[in-house]
Amino acid sequence: MATNAADPVVTENPERECFEVTVDGVVAGYAMYHRIHENRDFTHTEIDSSFEGQGLGSTLIRAALDATRADGLGVIPHCPFVRRFIDRHPDYLDLVPEKRRPEFGLQA
Repeated sequence: MATNAADPVVTENPERECFEVTVDGVVAGYAMYHRIHENRDFTHTEIDSSFEGQGLGSTLIRAALDATRADGLGVIPHCPFVRRFIDRHPDYLDLVPEKRRPEFGLQA
């Protein structure tokens, strides 16, 4: 299936410890993390103001969480955007270590 040139692409940039979403080759936003043991601690998500309102934040976080799951890692959602995304999409709750969920107001 061909993709539209304007379709967002999410890639991990391990050197910067972030996932980036690009549109037409332009970085539109990122989700920063720190690797702590067997977890990615997501600390900050930002979408450039010229790309706001296009759902790129959700696209970015969904892809970052899917990649984290595929890598066999957990998630520490210090970033409020990541925390809200997980709260609204409980199929990602299992990525947050059970003992840490109350700290972030996340419950099954």
